[in-house]
Amino acid sequence: MRAVRGPVRVRQIRQVLLALVLLAVGLVMIAPLVWLVAESLTEEKSAFSLPPSWTPSPFTVDNFRAVPGLIPFGRMALNSLLVAVVSTGGSLLVSVMAAYAFSRLSFRGRETLFLIVVSALMVPVQMTVIPVFVLMRTLGLVDHLAALWLPALINVFAIFFLRQYFNTIPRELDEAARIDGAGHLWILFRMLVPLSAPALAAMTILTFELSWNSYFAPLIFLSTPEHMTLPVGLVTLQNGQGGSSVVVFAAITAVVVPVLAVFLVFQRNFVASIASAGLRG
Repeated sequence: MRAVRGPVRVRQIRQVLLALVLLAVGLVMIAPLVWLVAESLTEEKSAFSLPPSWTPSPFTVDNFRAVPGLIPFGRMALNSLLVAVVSTGGSLLVSVMAAYAFSRLSFRGRETLFLIVVSALMVPVQMTVIPVFVLMRTLGLVDHLAALWLPALINVFAIFFLRQYFNTIPRELDEAARIDGAGHLWILFRMLVPLSAPALAAMTILTFELSWNSYFAPLIFLSTPEHMTLPVGLVTLQNGQGGSSVVVFAAITAVVVPVLAVFLVFQRNFVASIASAGLRG
């Protein structure tokens, strides 16, 4: 009996130590975010004290009220939300259909074509910005939000990720559905998509975050303040509008909150997708 209790106690000690290490790492990672929110709610004369304060004292929301007076924050937030939602929804729709074709359809050159598509992951975005800019100018979309979400509809990583996930779903389910008279669209949207909810949630988080935080593309394609997105607006606020540091912190906090909300909504499915990917290899 004692021989059994020994390994159990060692296992419990290891679990406690692991939990403490993860807690310490988590605190280190979340500390900058807590400090950001605390400083954004602190009066300017009392901000950035040493040692840093983790609670807003004295508390104020005037920093948030000052942001719309310096930049068109509401318009920029609406632009960012529109681009992020359209980019996320459109790229997921395109990626789901492309992943189904590469996973379930048999046609000549499928593997070669998939290899060519995946090889695009090795091409830096900066190398494609000139031809994309020329294309957007030809289409008359420069300084238009469509110049941001239209190229984002093709998400190579999402196609690769979903195709690999579809391959883990037994093909016997497809055959059973075809026996009942189901077509490709029914199999995709009524069977594979619901079964791939964790993978789709993970891609939703990653795509939304990438689009919401994008700075390079809006800087290249947009020029008027009415069409700018929040990342470009934050740089304008910091450099050209005379905003104090606490006001900039308030604007950054307002930008971070939507991404956190999306993660909190989809976090369970996101963790499930990572766990299932590890189990399935």
